[in-house]
Amino acid sequence: MAEDLFVTGTDTHVGKTVLSALLVAALNGTYWKPIQTGASEGTDRQQVMRWAELPESRTVPERYCFDPPVSPHLAAEAAGITIEISRICRPSQIPAAPLIIEGAGGVLAPINGSEMMLDLIGKLGAPVVVASRTALGTINHTVLTVRALRGAGVCVKGVVMIGPENLDNERAVERYGAVPVVGRIPMLDRICRRTLLQVFESSFDRRAFS
Repeated sequence: MAEDLFVTGTDTHVGKTVLSALLVAALNGTYWKPIQTGASEGTDRQQVMRWAELPESRTVPERYCFDPPVSPHLAAEAAGITIEISRICRPSQIPAAPLIIEGAGGVLAPINGSEMMLDLIGKLGAPVVVASRTALGTINHTVLTVRALRGAGVCVKGVVMIGPENLDNERAVERYGAVPVVGRIPMLDRICRRTLLQVFESSFDRRAFS
């Protein structure tokens, strides 16, 4: 059985959902976003279903879903509840492996008064793929993210660079983060299943996902 993957990012709006859609399409897996904020603008699960042309049966409903587009801990506070990591467990049965799990925000995004996304990643135990921008600032953000993950004992599968090609930044991420760049997603005029599969075939290291 193919191993699960947890998709996190160096920041919000970095491209985690596009990467998740690409991986679930290319690996014929199942998509799950345990914590969703910003649902008033549509959920990432709905977006992945559209982009990857995925039936709802190949997705897992969110464990927590909030309307405001804010950090999980703030969205939960506004709803008068507390997000409990103990209540977020990998589904015992999924329609197709691997399970592609998408996080909310970056690894240090707060979930409640004492825990962060990093704690949820550690609990679920899946290897991590980091979505990273190619733009200025990515070296710092990516290396910090990788070090935080490794410091918590999390396996980092690799980094996927998203945006216009920048080989200098890519080489720096690999050198200073001691982490492989396992894929690249260019700026896409149109996002659809066919395009995502083409990007995976042309710009990803298949060996990292086998």
